[in-house]
Amino acid sequence: MSAPDIKWDDLVQKCERMGLLAKQLYVVFTSPVNGLGPVLKNLEAHLKFQSELEGKGIMFGAGPFPDDREEKWEGEGMVIIRANSMEEARSIADQDPMHKSGARSYRIRKWLLNEGRMTLELTFSKKSHTML
Repeated sequence: MSAPDIKWDDLVQKCERMGLLAKQLYVVFTSPVNGLGPVLKNLEAHLKFQSELEGKGIMFGAGPFPDDREEKWEGEGMVIIRANSMEEARSIADQDPMHKSGARSYRIRKWLLNEGRMTLELTFSKKSHTML
């Protein structure tokens, strides 16, 4: 017996009816093409680009992955972006200096954010904040 086919739009609508967030985002998985050398060479320009995406409200979150043993960084990372289509998401990813230079390749997957929690604590008297 084979599993039923579920259309993406049907899944999104079902999640919305269930009261879940159902926020559609795009996840860019990025990997080095020729080791860490080219990645490190483009790191400053990449971080500047990421900061610009963040400032424009395009970036939801981003960061690196450790290796499978959680001991070192081999240049892999992930960027979650807000876009209206896969084409727009690709256009954004293509502009990243890491990808423009060929230091990294990428794969994009549409993602449905349904569950989770974020807590932000602001302490005015100490001018401090904590995010959990």
